[in-house]
Amino acid sequence: MTVASYGRRWKTSASTTPLALSPRTGRPRTEVALPSQEKPSNAADHVLTTLDSIINWARQGSMWPLTFGLACCAIEMIHVSMPRYDQDRLGIIFRASPRQADVMIVAGTVTNKLGPALRQVYDQMPEPRWVISMGSCANGGGYYHYSYSVVRGVDRIVPVDVYVPGCPPTPEALLYGVLQLQKKMRRTPVTRMWYRR
Repeated sequence: MTVASYGRRWKTSASTTPLALSPRTGRPRTEVALPSQEKPSNAADHVLTTLDSIINWARQGSMWPLTFGLACCAIEMIHVSMPRYDQDRLGIIFRASPRQADVMIVAGTVTNKLGPALRQVYDQMPEPRWVISMGSCANGGGYYHYSYSVVRGVDRIVPVDVYVPGCPPTPEALLYGVLQLQKKMRRTPVTRMWYRR
């Protein structure tokens, strides 16, 4: 059977069956919209959706990362705050206290002894909080992956939102990761989660 005849045969069989049937089960499909795709059904939903948009807009314009520079990736993180890349125009201001920060940038190798301290600092951050894993060592152990004392990825300790690859990653890569985190912040439901409980 040639491809052309197979394609014609497929088209004829598809035209006889409704498009709303699942090809795997043969039952009608049920499409479920994501919360970000749902249209507000009443005034309360409309107000809460608009309030979510305003809160997320304010959050993404004022990110306060906690500096957790552990190795050579921290030098590249410092470059982002210099005049060439100017993180201040994005509203990024580094904080030294976890109680004032909402983003943690883990840049470098995390050892087994450092893991509990990292988790404790993460738990001290106020909600909502996000984590950027910067560099190969933080992502998966990197060069020291087979060492007995290295954690093979910071995601084994804290939930990671954005991974920035590289050894060490360039400042442009970190800025791209920050922009990806801002996109994720835009989609985070704040008041709608409370309303639907």
